[in-house]
Amino acid sequence: MTTNTKIQTYNAKIVKRTSTLWALIKRDWFLYLLLVPFLLWYVMFAFKPMYGIQIAFKDYSIFRGIQGSEWVGLQHFQEFLKSEYFYRVLKNTLIISLYALLFVFPAPIIFALLLNEVKSSKFKKVVQTFTYMPHFISVVIVAGIVTNFLAPGNGIVNLIIEKFGGDKIYFLADASFFRTILNSMNIWQGTGFAAIIYIAALSGVNSELYEAAVIDGASKWKRTLHVTIPGILPTIMIMLILQIGSLLEVGYEAIILLYQPVTYATADVISTYVYREGIVNGRYDMAAAVGLFNSVVGFILIIAANKLSKKYTESGLW
Repeated sequence: MTTNTKIQTYNAKIVKRTSTLWALIKRDWFLYLLLVPFLLWYVMFAFKPMYGIQIAFKDYSIFRGIQGSEWVGLQHFQEFLKSEYFYRVLKNTLIISLYALLFVFPAPIIFALLLNEVKSSKFKKVVQTFTYMPHFISVVIVAGIVTNFLAPGNGIVNLIIEKFGGDKIYFLADASFFRTILNSMNIWQGTGFAAIIYIAALSGVNSELYEAAVIDGASKWKRTLHVTIPGILPTIMIMLILQIGSLLEVGYEAIILLYQPVTYATADVISTYVYREGIVNGRYDMAAAVGLFNSVVGFILIIAANKLSKKYTESGLW
């Protein structure tokens, strides 16, 4: 086959695919119309702001604007990598994220598995309702509840400790407690809502597999281990890939509401550093550089995690 023939064949395939796509759009236009608000939102709040990425490579001034600011290349990245805060924020981000992978991520899976064993539909609905509710409470309110519970004066936790003869502890001023408090709060607030996708995946597991396992004499634990978990494993892997992709994107809202200078040693993460540099100190160029660094590393992690998942479990995001 000559080069011209290959090009003609390739062009013919493109034309065919384009005409097929256009035919599908004409047929189901009302369904595609539902995508318009989402696409507009994505263009306005995801793609359009990417124009500002160049701030990370400039000595940005709000008075000179993006185009008028002087180009400095990788200066801000070098400054961040050489700064005294780099090791601290990177270490804290990775440790908190590792805690999340070990404790927060499995919590909704375990909860969904336990709820799947409940026979009473009424009880199951009540439990689901109460566990979903914390997700819809503002993180400000949740942080306030945590602060009041752990207050050194009249917090319920310290009152219980005092009742048992112990000394009151100022938990939020002790750096060693911060990571545990943060991840415990995330488990309480997010487990019920995050379990929805696993509960949906569990409903898709073939019931005949359970019947065959029962006939073979498998106990509940064996059925869970060899039927239930393999049945929802693709869902677990996809959620794990997404979690790994956001490994460095620890939610700064809860941390900012809970941490204080005395706990920076274990609480200061990349996102809070970006907040302080950009909003508090007004160094928008440095904040943009650190944020871009964070996003690039997250992109690399999600690509690597997807490849590993495809290699060992044959499931992935793409």
